[in-house]
Amino acid sequence: MWQQKSFENEEHKGILYLVPTPIGNLEDMSFRAVRILKEANLIAAEDTRNTKKLCNYFNIETPVVSYHEHNKESSGEKLIQRVKEGLKIALVSDAGMPAISDPGYELVAAAIEERVPVVPLPGANAALTSLIASGLACQPFYFYGFLNRSKKEKRAELEALKWQSATIIFYESPHRLKETLAIIQEVLGNRKIAICRELTKKYEEFIRGTVEEVITWASQDEIRGEFCLIVEGTDEQQEEGPSWWHELSLAEHVNHYISEKDIPSKEAIKQTAKDRGINKREVYQAYHVENQE
Repeated sequence: MWQQKSFENEEHKGILYLVPTPIGNLEDMSFRAVRILKEANLIAAEDTRNTKKLCNYFNIETPVVSYHEHNKESSGEKLIQRVKEGLKIALVSDAGMPAISDPGYELVAAAIEERVPVVPLPGANAALTSLIASGLACQPFYFYGFLNRSKKEKRAELEALKWQSATIIFYESPHRLKETLAIIQEVLGNRKIAICRELTKKYEEFIRGTVEEVITWASQDEIRGEFCLIVEGTDEQQEEGPSWWHELSLAEHVNHYISEKDIPSKEAIKQTAKDRGINKREVYQAYHVENQE
């Protein structure tokens, strides 16, 4: 256990700040966010070019370094070391909250592991902005983010969400929107849905209706901008039955994920433990014992 007191001796210790940036309208940048970016020793950015534009707009002269999906391991280690040396580093993504469908989670986890204070700032977020204007129930909600690009995997992910009673939030790109809507209708049925595009920008738009109606809209209109999909949950109850894995041993369950999902054993063990509601250590031990026999 570690009890972090964020603002105790704040001036004399290294801190990793998580700073949201506008999702479209630069006026959504908070006074505090601008101050933190100015006072930080370093800004770690998903795309340095985008962040430098933001910095120029607000006259922020703090040095900007790269931290993105492809260099997060090596860059993350260096950033944590710098914070441990006493630097204040602000992590930003291109738009919205760091770590929400953007790089950041691994850096936060590494910082906490090293007892480095992590201080989040509130701010712009596409998912919640869309949800509160959707007209669908705001509580409870289930944020999923981007579905898999593969049709097969996307269908499987939606099947797993079929009995979710909470309102579901997805992100989707314009060139995959039609396909995703079609699979949503196929798997989830003709539910109420709101799709939101160009949030906070000049061409902000909300399309609210049923999945069938929105599919018709998508077939007739030009698809532009990044989308947030808010999908109604179900009030139907899932019929109880044996899980697909109930006849598999723990090792067979893990091997299924390794072969079918092409993921490392560590992730397969984690998913197996989640499926079965048991401790990862139990799965780890069973997997390695059975595979050594």
